[in-house]
Amino acid sequence: MAYSGKCMCGAVSYEIAAEKHQVGTCHCSMCRRWTGGIYISISAEPHEISFKGADALTVFQSSDWAERAFCSKCGSSMYYRITAEGPYSGWYHMGAGTLDDYGDLKLTEQLFIDLKPGAYDFAQDTKNLTTPEVEALFEPQAL
Repeated sequence: MAYSGKCMCGAVSYEIAAEKHQVGTCHCSMCRRWTGGIYISISAEPHEISFKGADALTVFQSSDWAERAFCSKCGSSMYYRITAEGPYSGWYHMGAGTLDDYGDLKLTEQLFIDLKPGAYDFAQDTKNLTTPEVEALFEPQAL
């Protein structure tokens, strides 16, 4: 299955022309600041991805080895890309939240696990609300 995705406003979209089965997470402080939480992504080699509306991307060199891009219109975090020379040079790590469909993707890797805040863990017992339950919490109340 190939994957597609877009930013919140739709100004930037992409297609990954490769079958993928896994997503990874990053707990580093830069990813947490950039996304407001954990960064979950699907990786793609440079030749596997194509963009539409790339002129709406703003790119920020966030470290000596990588850059991050976001939509300049709606602010959606779009990708983290390796810029350093080496076996992963040019690889994209697309924000999983921008995917149109997760398909059969599975979480397989966590980076900077030693920096993960203690406030969350994917195995915690949490309150789980469905879409209708969340919408009911925030819908306007009649007077």
